[in-house]
Amino acid sequence: MLSIEIFRRLLDALRRVAQRRRSRRQLLALSDHMLKDIGISRADAVYEGDKPFWRA
Repeated sequence: MLSIEIFRRLLDALRRVAQRRRSRRQLLALSDHMLKDIGISRADAVYEGDKPFWRA
């Protein structure tokens, strides 16, 4: 049972990493106008988008 729990935690971590990566790519794909609508500058988007996958 312990190995199943470890596997589930690993799978959850991989899902979080994949979601974080998708979100950052989507953020970088937004136009300047769209970023302004949500209150984020291009510099903020680039800063967030350039973070390595392991950083939240």
